[in-house]
Amino acid sequence: MNTTLIEYLPYILCIAIICTGLYGTTNSSNYLKKLVSLSILQSGVILFFIAIAKVKDGQIPILACLDFKQCPEQLINPLPHVLMLTAIVVGVATLAVGLALIIRIKEEYGTIEENTLIEAEQND
Repeated sequence: MNTTLIEYLPYILCIAIICTGLYGTTNSSNYLKKLVSLSILQSGVILFFIAIAKVKDGQIPILACLDFKQCPEQLINPLPHVLMLTAIVVGVATLAVGLALIIRIKEEYGTIEENTLIEAEQND
C-alpha cells in the first residue's frame, strides 16, 4: 500500500494542481483571479505530461547512443518534453495578452469583476 501511494504521488499532486486551477477558473468572478487560476491549471497539465513521460531507470537517448546495448524501452522519449516546452511558451504569451486585456478593461470600465461588468452591460 505504501509503495503504491508513493509511486502515484506525482500524479496525485498534478491532479490536485489541475483541480485547484479549475476551481479558481470556474468559481471566481474577478478576471485577474481567473487568469491566474488558468495559469495554475496549465502548469498542472504540463507537470502531468512531464510526469507520465518519465521512464524508471531510463536514460536520455543522446547518452544511450554511446552504448548500443541499451534497450529501447529504457530510453526516455524527448517528444513530451519538447511539446510541453512549446506549451509553456504559448502559455506565457496567452498570459501576457490576457493581462493586457484586463488592464484595458480596467481602464475602460473601472472594474475587473465579471458581475459588475455584466450589470453595466445590461443597463446600457
